[in-house]
Amino acid sequence: MGVIETTEVRTRVLETAVELPLGQILPGDCVAAMRALPDKSVDLVFADPPYNLQLGGDLARPDGSAVDAVTDDWDRFASFETYDTFTKAWLTEAKRVLKPDGALWVIGSYHNIYRVGAILQDLGFWILNDIVWRKSNPMPNFKGTRFTNAHETLLWASQGEKARYHFNYRAMKTLNDELQMRSDWVIPICGGQERLKEGGHKVHPTQKPEALLYRVLLATTERGDVVLDPFFGTGTTGAVAKRLGREWIGCEREGGYREAAYARIERELPLDESALATMQAGRSAPKVAFGALVEAGLIPPGTQLFDKKRRWTATVRADGSLSYEKQTGSIHALGKALQDAPSCNGWTFWHRESGEKIEPIDAVRQLYLLSIEE
Repeated sequence: MGVIETTEVRTRVLETAVELPLGQILPGDCVAAMRALPDKSVDLVFADPPYNLQLGGDLARPDGSAVDAVTDDWDRFASFETYDTFTKAWLTEAKRVLKPDGALWVIGSYHNIYRVGAILQDLGFWILNDIVWRKSNPMPNFKGTRFTNAHETLLWASQGEKARYHFNYRAMKTLNDELQMRSDWVIPICGGQERLKEGGHKVHPTQKPEALLYRVLLATTERGDVVLDPFFGTGTTGAVAKRLGREWIGCEREGGYREAAYARIERELPLDESALATMQAGRSAPKVAFGALVEAGLIPPGTQLFDKKRRWTATVRADGSLSYEKQTGSIHALGKALQDAPSCNGWTFWHRESGEKIEPIDAVRQLYLLSIEE
């Protein structure tokens, strides 16, 4: 097994690139759609399959109002055997279209992730990590009969035990304020302006937060890589891929979701080259890493930060690092280097323009803290 981490964009020889439907959402059944793709043609598969929630009836809040839960036909399966057959079929195609150094991400809940994990192991995938996405604002258990479901699980797997794979370790450490990124990720569920709605109702019941996909793609892909999402939904994977300079292909059988996804991705603006650069090759952790604000879009890559006296102006990069001329580093490390000081609190040193006022980035951190506590 080998980890590939590069300081430059990976050089790709894609003889089949012209055959790939890049930037397209393939309609119909995802298994049939993937069968039309060439062997060994994509760098990453991110899959958010139906969870097979097995809901026995409508959910209601204590006041009697209905809970906007997953009741769609695409999440209904006649039996566990039927679900397993479906899972094996799409995972088989995912393994075929992945390059030898490609990787698979799949997300699920306790309803399905153990079945998916066993099947992907049977097919020869090698699990590298299981990531716990801990929701900072989960939906409560309205009946009070079980623990609140406050997390989902992501499995990250390579093509096999000896297969090579890509991991941008340094970028992840920078994103997490110079601490190793852990396997428990605290990220709010999708909400606010990011949540797609029509007529006051959610377009998709299980829309994933962009911050989650941002971390996945930044960690395990490079610019120009091809990302396939067999369960595209409303296009979170495509939107984040476009922003980060990755190519994408989606599969989605529901026409309404395809329309919403295309419209959403069309609005997304890709980052410029300088913002896409990441760190390659503080002693105490703050409550919030600067990278969390970047992931959440509160301080997006490309933002210009400056010290209070405007002696230096630095550019925010995709992994939460800053760049000033030829110098790069975290908000703390770069501030320290520029001042030639023994230490620097980047939260109070760096400022941004917000409307007509100037504020330290710590003000943005406080807003983020309030949002995840709600």
